[in-house]
Amino acid sequence: MLVRILSALAVVLLANFSAHAQQAAPSRLDEIIKRGTLRVGMTGDYMPFTFLDKTTQQFRGFDVDMAEALGKALGVKVEFVPTAWPNLMKDFEADQFDIAMGGVSVTLDRQKKGFFSTPIMREGKTPIARCADVGKYQTLADIDKKGTRVIVNPGGTNERFARANIKDAEINVFPDNTVIFDEIAKGHADLMMTDASETRYQQKQHSGVLCAVHPDKPFDFSEKAYWLQRDMALKAFVDQWLHISMEDGSYRKIYAAWFD
Repeated sequence: MLVRILSALAVVLLANFSAHAQQAAPSRLDEIIKRGTLRVGMTGDYMPFTFLDKTTQQFRGFDVDMAEALGKALGVKVEFVPTAWPNLMKDFEADQFDIAMGGVSVTLDRQKKGFFSTPIMREGKTPIARCADVGKYQTLADIDKKGTRVIVNPGGTNERFARANIKDAEINVFPDNTVIFDEIAKGHADLMMTDASETRYQQKQHSGVLCAVHPDKPFDFSEKAYWLQRDMALKAFVDQWLHISMEDGSYRKIYAAWFD
């Protein structure tokens, strides 16, 4: 009986000690507020979400404005940390930033390494091609034929989707995502499969030349969200901030400035 009592007491003491240790350890949210800076990882090559002006070294885009709004809600400054799609996972794991923003898609591989916020957008992969060729690329079977030139940016979900679905068509990896759509316009590639939001944006930027192919009915399902270092307090704050932003119209105002 005495052994049972002592064992039970030990369990209670250990649980109390663990709970106290967890309470005592500062959260990532606490660290950000104490530091006075939110470090935001961005690729800077994915309009309308994020673009880095190489001349001024200034970021602009939808998620740039959202990051500034998040920083204001936290009461801290925002520090943008340049990264690239092939290096995003490595930089995240190396704790180069607190949060990744800039059109980041939710994936299970990324979920293994951190938390995702409440999704901010629902979409999927769909083609963009020269307007005269839209009818030729309605399905994956239409696209995956010898002689078709599919262009992709390296290291992200676009390349992953293309390699998973294209076996006979030619896949060309183009390193500069900021001018990749010009390659289609010039006739150096036939199409690109990317997020529906990007095809709509690039259609506007190349009016009458490039056209989004059924962006309302993409080939797959995906969501965009903000990728957070694994901290429940930070995730709870970001989710609540997003909820308020979507309800009070501030999210819609920023969205309209870049997408409407």
